[in-house]
Amino acid sequence: MQTLANPPSPQPGDSYVQSFARGLEVIRSFSAQAPQQTLTQVAERSGLSRAGARRILLTLQTLGYVESDGKLFRLTARILDLGFAYLSSMPIWNLAEPVMEELVELVKESCSAAVLDGSDIVYVLRVPTHKIMRNTLGVGSRLPAYCTSLGRVLLAGLPDDELMVRLQASDRRPLTRYTVTALDAVLAKIQQTRQQGWCLVDQELEEGLISIAAPITNRAGRTIAAINVSGQANRTNAQEAQDSLLPALLASARRISRMLN
Repeated sequence: MQTLANPPSPQPGDSYVQSFARGLEVIRSFSAQAPQQTLTQVAERSGLSRAGARRILLTLQTLGYVESDGKLFRLTARILDLGFAYLSSMPIWNLAEPVMEELVELVKESCSAAVLDGSDIVYVLRVPTHKIMRNTLGVGSRLPAYCTSLGRVLLAGLPDDELMVRLQASDRRPLTRYTVTALDAVLAKIQQTRQQGWCLVDQELEEGLISIAAPITNRAGRTIAAINVSGQANRTNAQEAQDSLLPALLASARRISRMLN
């Protein structure tokens, strides 16, 4: 579930299908910032020639993963099959969802689960509240690990050498006036997370947003995922959020972890 950041570039051969890899690059070229693109844009964003990008786009269109109006290309809903194949193949999320739903009902705040991918976290499950919040992240959304509660919990579960690889690969930019970006300071936050077994992030990702996360561990005690609850700073400060949310969060994380053993 966890992969090293910036692995060595593989070379074409019996164990590496370059055309398949290029097809994945074309798919990844689409994003919230580029939901639809011209052929030229796809080629530029995926690092391919126009001819190569065109062949892949037409193949994806034939298979139903891409559609086009003749000028602009966009992904179709069928692309979700690829992501849900991962979710459906991992029983943990079927086990975790009802526990997370109970947690949301108890604390009246949204709850999310994420895994680590390189220097980012990827959301794999979300249980929202009915409150109107600016944070509208969905399953499959990515965020930097260094400044999120989920990310710091996941990073805290890594060996020191792997942790350093991922942090050094991070683009540690200040997302708010509260974001901790200096490497030593981020490492200190992660060490604190290791010692206490949970992490609270106060408005580092988004001003007004407080988040607390706890690890999901397997039988060997290795952190394989994390869950969090998020609240609004204008309703409660960090200490109040910790007092009111943390006990229920830790209990839910332990329940999910026990289900895996």
